[in-house]
Amino acid sequence: MKNFILILALLLCGLSQIQAQEQFDQKLADELGADAYGMKKYVIAFLYRGDRVNEYSEKERAELQRGHMDNITQLAEAGKMVLAGPFFGNEELRGLFFFNVESIEEAEKLTATDPSVQAGVLKMELKEWYGSAALPLLLELHSKIAKEAI
Repeated sequence: MKNFILILALLLCGLSQIQAQEQFDQKLADELGADAYGMKKYVIAFLYRGDRVNEYSEKERAELQRGHMDNITQLAEAGKMVLAGPFFGNEELRGLFFFNVESIEEAEKLTATDPSVQAGVLKMELKEWYGSAALPLLLELHSKIAKEAI
């Protein structure tokens, strides 16, 4: 019985490997910059509350937020940002950006384009991250489920 279970397990593993190979799309993997595991390097920006938040009126902060959102849109349209979003609550850690870039230095340059960072309302900590090369495909899917733009 143990041998039967072992043989069955090996067959199932072999079938899943065959299915994975049949589904593999080399052209897409190349377009996305995927390695053999379907992964690649990104840079994540951890957005924290900046030191100058209280220096701005509510109206000024709203204008900075609009610029922040417009900047996110521009970076996404340029293919440099693949994921962004705020955290719930009013904590020091405000949100995340996932940059589709090769280096922290490139992410620093993109971070510097954000009006809220420029104003000191937000500050960012950057870390390299290894994740699925398919992340850029989320933006296309998101546009299919969002009734309204942010």
